[in-house]
Amino acid sequence: ILPLHGTLVVSVGLHSTRELGPWGRCMGSECGPGGSQSRAVWCAHSEGWTTLHTNCDQAERPENQQSCFHVCDWHKDLYDWQLGAWNQCVPVSMRSTGVIQRPAVCLHGEEGIQTREVGCVQKADGVPAEDVAICEYFEPKPRLEQACLIPCPRDCVVSQFTPWTSCSKMCGTGLQNRVRFVLAPPMFGGSACPNLTEFQICQPGPCVGPESLYSLRVGSWGPCSVPLPRTARQAPTLNQEAKEERVRGRGRVKDPETKELIKNKRNRNRQNRQGGKFWDLQVGYQTREVTCVHRSGNTDALSLCSQESLPVTYQACVLTKDCEVSDWTDWSPCSKDCYELNGPTGEHTRTRRVHLLPVGGGVECPELEEKEPCTPQGEGVPPCIVYNWKTTEWTECRVDMLLSQQDRRRGNLTGLCGGGVQNREVYCVQATSVDPASSALKSKEASRPVDDDLCLSPPPNTTQLCHIPCPVECDLSSWSAWGPCTFENCLDTAAKKGFKLRKRRVINEPTGGTGSCPHLVESIPCDEPSCYDWLLVKLEECIPDNERECGPGTQIPQVQCVNSDGEYVDRQLCRDAILPMPVICEVPCPKDCVLSPWSSWSLCSHTCSGKNTEGRQMRARSVLAYSAGEGGVQCPNSIALQEVRSCNDHPCTVYHWQTGPWGQCIEDTSVPPANSTAAGVGVRGGDSSCSVGMQTRKVICVRVNVGQVPPKKCPESIRPETVRPCLLPCKRDCSVTPYSDWSACPATCKEGGNTKRKQNRKRIIIQLPANGGQDCPEVLTQERDCESPSVCLGYRWKTHKWRRCQLVPWSVRQDSPGAVETCGPGLQARAVSCWKQDGGQADMGACLKFASSMPSLTQPCQLPCQDDCQLTAWSKFSSCTQDCVGVKTRKRMLVGKSKKRDQCKNNQMYPLSEIQYCPCNKYNAQPVGNWSDCILPEGGRVEGQPGMKIQGDIKECGQGYRYQAMVCYDQDNRLVETSRCNSHGYIEEACIIPCPSDCKLSEWSNWSRCSKSCGSGVKVRSKWLREKPYNGGRPCPKLDHVNQVYEVVPCLSDCGQYVWVAEPWSVWKVSNVDLKENCGEGVQTRKVRCMQNTMDGPSDSVEDYLCDPEEMPLGARDSQLPCPEDCVLSDWGVWSRCSLPCNKISTRERTACLIRQPGEGKLCPNTTETEPCSLNSNCYHYSYNITDWSTCQLSERAVCGSGIKTRMLDCVRSDGKSVDLKFCEELGLDRKWQMNASCVVECPVNCQLSDWSPWSECTQTCGLAGKLWRRRTMLQVPQGDGRTCPRQREQWKPCPVRPCYQWRYSPWSECKSEGARCGEGLRFRNVSCFVSDGSGQEEGSLVDDEMCGNLEPSVEGDKRVTLEEPCTSPCPGDCYLTDWTVWSPCQLSCVSGDDLGFGSVQVRSRAVLAQEPENLLQCPEQEWEARPCTEGQCYEYKWMTGAWRSSSRLVWCQRSDGLNVTGGCPMTAQPVADRSCDPACNKPRSFCTEAGVCGCEERYTEVMTSDGLLDQCTVIPVLEIPTAGDNRADVKTIRAVSPTQPSNSLPGRAGRTWFLQPFGPDGKLKTWVYGVAAGAFVLLIFIVSMTFLACKKPKKPQRRQMYNNRLKPLTLAYDGDADM
Repeated sequence: ILPLHGTLVVSVGLHSTRELGPWGRCMGSECGPGGSQSRAVWCAHSEGWTTLHTNCDQAERPENQQSCFHVCDWHKDLYDWQLGAWNQCVPVSMRSTGVIQRPAVCLHGEEGIQTREVGCVQKADGVPAEDVAICEYFEPKPRLEQACLIPCPRDCVVSQFTPWTSCSKMCGTGLQNRVRFVLAPPMFGGSACPNLTEFQICQPGPCVGPESLYSLRVGSWGPCSVPLPRTARQAPTLNQEAKEERVRGRGRVKDPETKELIKNKRNRNRQNRQGGKFWDLQVGYQTREVTCVHRSGNTDALSLCSQESLPVTYQACVLTKDCEVSDWTDWSPCSKDCYELNGPTGEHTRTRRVHLLPVGGGVECPELEEKEPCTPQGEGVPPCIVYNWKTTEWTECRVDMLLSQQDRRRGNLTGLCGGGVQNREVYCVQATSVDPASSALKSKEASRPVDDDLCLSPPPNTTQLCHIPCPVECDLSSWSAWGPCTFENCLDTAAKKGFKLRKRRVINEPTGGTGSCPHLVESIPCDEPSCYDWLLVKLEECIPDNERECGPGTQIPQVQCVNSDGEYVDRQLCRDAILPMPVICEVPCPKDCVLSPWSSWSLCSHTCSGKNTEGRQMRARSVLAYSAGEGGVQCPNSIALQEVRSCNDHPCTVYHWQTGPWGQCIEDTSVPPANSTAAGVGVRGGDSSCSVGMQTRKVICVRVNVGQVPPKKCPESIRPETVRPCLLPCKRDCSVTPYSDWSACPATCKEGGNTKRKQNRKRIIIQLPANGGQDCPEVLTQERDCESPSVCLGYRWKTHKWRRCQLVPWSVRQDSPGAVETCGPGLQARAVSCWKQDGGQADMGACLKFASSMPSLTQPCQLPCQDDCQLTAWSKFSSCTQDCVGVKTRKRMLVGKSKKRDQCKNNQMYPLSEIQYCPCNKYNAQPVGNWSDCILPEGGRVEGQPGMKIQGDIKECGQGYRYQAMVCYDQDNRLVETSRCNSHGYIEEACIIPCPSDCKLSEWSNWSRCSKSCGSGVKVRSKWLREKPYNGGRPCPKLDHVNQVYEVVPCLSDCGQYVWVAEPWSVWKVSNVDLKENCGEGVQTRKVRCMQNTMDGPSDSVEDYLCDPEEMPLGARDSQLPCPEDCVLSDWGVWSRCSLPCNKISTRERTACLIRQPGEGKLCPNTTETEPCSLNSNCYHYSYNITDWSTCQLSERAVCGSGIKTRMLDCVRSDGKSVDLKFCEELGLDRKWQMNASCVVECPVNCQLSDWSPWSECTQTCGLAGKLWRRRTMLQVPQGDGRTCPRQREQWKPCPVRPCYQWRYSPWSECKSEGARCGEGLRFRNVSCFVSDGSGQEEGSLVDDEMCGNLEPSVEGDKRVTLEEPCTSPCPGDCYLTDWTVWSPCQLSCVSGDDLGFGSVQVRSRAVLAQEPENLLQCPEQEWEARPCTEGQCYEYKWMTGAWRSSSRLVWCQRSDGLNVTGGCPMTAQPVADRSCDPACNKPRSFCTEAGVCGCEERYTEVMTSDGLLDQCTVIPVLEIPTAGDNRADVKTIRAVSPTQPSNSLPGRAGRTWFLQPFGPDGKLKTWVYGVAAGAFVLLIFIVSMTFLACKKPKKPQRRQMYNNRLKPLTLAYDGDADM
């Protein structure tokens, strides 16, 4: 049956097959094995199409139904996949071929596959499930195979050999050895480690006499045991001995009173003796074996080892007892007694006590305390106190000056406005309770400042940007023209006093209302006032009298009634006014003189009239045609062509009301407080008003340029008010927090804490007083001394008296030669107890945890025998009376019977006193290390308002001090305390921190005139650099090449502000004069000036370039002066407008008026003139043009913040010329642009730093390099032009130098087997006190142990000071292993620096050592062991080669860190170390070259055979170059020297002889021959070229050009630096 895409094909015949569908889903009414599933079965032809069932064999028809396990959802809890472990990784090649085919060169490893077993089982007992489909129903079957990597084999890597050791024997035949150690273990099937030891035989010389063949060897001590009970003397315990002593004591004492005293003393001793309680010391004995060993390693009889005395085979010992501890106590209550959701947890502890301390090398005590995190549980647990940040009120908004304002000469700058910065203080308080009843009680407690560390959330900002509104200046219009003389009050005309008024209006409302504007009305007293008058609108045409066509006539005026403000009113109101009369005029007849109309009146020459000044206006007219002389009206003389009239005849005494500033708002007692409004108008935005007050101001009448005058001179009706209501802000008292708790006193257990410690508390101003409120208290901090520190809680061991010396039982040592029953070596014990530092007794566990290592409980002792000399211990040395010349002594005495023995009185062997000279102490001090940072004195803060701290305004520059540490040395150049040199530990020196200087710019220049006189242009102003920044001052803005910064803004010039003004035409100058007629061709001229246009008309003349040259009227004209009876026309009128859009079809026209009718028979010319409209000639299109935005414009005194940017709208003609906006406005063009937009100029925010932290602890407890640090953090990042942060965020100064004392071991002594040549023994070392400077660069100097007296006895951090340890001294015949090497560096499995992911490993090894050649076969196997490690390093290995020496060279393997190793480099890539020539180079003077062919030595050349082999080496022909002093210097010879002829040249000439060997050993030309040929060819080309250039005719020099060049000025490139 073969599976085929989910169906089964069953072969049942030649042409037909049964085909099976997949099994369907298991169905059943109940969960479990009772389900059933079915599948489809059909008969198919062998070609694939379905056929009838009868074509297939019915007997072989497969089942189409089967029972199955019906899976339900709850089966998921009963069944699961069970995953087996992955099997070994098998190479892919082995799976297909069955044979491992390893690649020749392995780089990254070989791909493999590993498999595992996966089964569906019951979770409860692991029994396989009835059907795998149960697990597949819930989760797909896990994979059975996975890819894996078989890494490349890694060979063992070993180091190089050490040098050979000295010979193991002084005579005879011995061994030398050298060893190496394992660096990397073999892995992944790599080659094993080679031998780590190499031996070679050595023979120093023959031995004199017979060589020693035997050695005495001692074995190791056996276990400590007690004698058997059947022995005569039972080994007593210490407790039993005490009992025996007490029994003996009772037998001797008879007196009852004495008995009582002894009983009390014993009770006291029993209480003080700790032995029975904490340890059970039992003294036993141990033995060792002594044997005689042959150098072959075999053991022989002791008698063969010739030695005077055998070593002791017994010693006293303490039976081993392990530490015993009690059971754990219950867990202590949780250290945290409140509930906090996300806060830190507490902890609880449990302890156990020591019942029995370890003795005799027993198991050490385990941990006596355990801690676990915990949170309090239960319903009654209160919530924890929560701490929150609170903030003080923001300080006033403070605006930093602009760079241009950094000038001390500018004086008061309080008027700055715009964007600024304000600060506040942040402090931590206890959060208030939710319960209102309790919160009222805790309100005071809640606002009390606490330690900032209690607030866990990030603190709020202490700085924010703010805005001071800039004062808006009062912007006024120009003065209007003087009005008519009018009554002060038109409703009351009884008073005859009148005034002429002129007014101006407020264009821009100022800050604080219009009250701060200057006066808006000026008045002049006048006579004959009237409220209404007739206004002449226009004169009608001249109508001749008597209905004639020409001659005298009248013009009827058109009038309108107006009031004093110029407004039209009812004509009835002007009934009292004088009505203008008709004006006499004349219509010229054909023979009459013709005059032009009068010009308009000129501007008044003076604004007022006085004694010496009077206002005048003038108008003129000109002659257009002369009369005929007969019967015609004659032309007037030239005087009659001008008229002058008075104007501004009012006096120059101008009056106005002047107001003073509004006074302070005072309480208005007439208004009850209940009527006050709630609107807040206070000094701060949040202040409320408490009542209505009133303000007054002074109002006076002022005469311009004179001063105050009586009030009646000014119109009373327009007098400003003197009183106005105002709102009084509420008083606001200063508000401070309660005092914080006193700060904690420093740790009382600090060493050297003799200085008086302080503790302080503070309170913080949270609201400043305002509007006359209560002031803030002056004292905000309090300080007091800490209470006297209590004694530090510490523990120490107390040792008790040594007990008597106990010997090994006599039954054990009685067989030893020379043993005496009552004397010899033994062991004595003592009790040790734990005490508090302040004197009370404490538990043993406290000393085990906090005190130093426990003192020893036992020590070896010696009970003196009868003949031994007994002496007391040495006393301490006496104190020195005088340095350098004094001495100090110590003594000891003989004890007991030793005083009478003569051998004990031998002072050479038993000296009773020792003398030492006192040290000659001389000290010298010298500075050490670098100077510290320059440190400013404390208290350099700039204060703002009293008590309100301004964050970050710390003094940053000025005079400070820097420090250098002093060090003190004694005469032996050893470090001592600085007090010995009378130094306080520092040199102090004044230093200067330079203050930052900002970039300084000039004031802004005035704005330039607008670049265009019509339409939109630009105006510019600039600043120039006055001083560059230095020392971290504010940087300059971007300057141009001449160190200026510009501001350019768009401007709009009114196209009508400058106009051309033409005077009347002059009298005709007739060029072709008809004396009779006075007419004909002539010229008229007039003056044309550019004048500034004002509301009253053109005023002052200005430069002509300001007016549009296209609009300039003609200054002269040629024309025909009409003769009598000719038709006279007026000047041409203005051209009419062309219709838009412009095209040549449309036309424009202008007209002239008929002034004089022509005589009979004469005609008038055309009074209308037309011309076609042409684009950009007399017809134009118009469009709007929008400019770019200006820079952000601020108020005059603003530094930064909100401003306005503007842009201009221009009306542009189709020829590109800017014209007046009215042209575009008349066309009604769409104006969709916004002209103004708000903008923001970034405010200059200075960097703000926190206060300096307190000085840290010294970085080192001793030595030269200790430093104290303090740091500060950035509170506000600088913005814009703000001052940058000082670079120094941390400062250091040196600590006082203290010597570093430490205990150090001496080297181990040689292993000594007491009384024997080899075997088990001891080696010893001492511990001594050393002083150093802590740098680690020097080993330090030995000093007296008293200097380390305050140090805990520990060496390199290990409290267990080990001064002796067992060791093995090898016998001459032994072959043994060395000690373990140190662990190698941690190494990763890498390829090309990439970690393969197999972890890191390190290794150590033991090599084999031997001393006798014949015992090498008995040596043990060398050992190595590996262990996993972390943070390994990648090493690469590569082959290195040396230079060839003859036919060989050195080849070795090197690790990437430069270490030469064996192993690690691939053997397939090993370079060749030996080369040889075939056939061998056996000709005289020949050798094998690197190319593998034979060559000749220096001075010889090769002669080759026809088949290319070396035939012989012959001497090279010599070219001799004679030197100075040679008699044959003028003779040049080349001679061949015979190979056998000896050279007779002098030794000094050998260096001047050259050998030319053009052919190599292979018969080809050498490379240098080609080089010489190429050089000769180049030299020949050079000579030909130089010859051609030398023969060429030179050109004449251009002297004039050179002269001109010399006259050129020197041009300097200027980079814009103002310092240049």
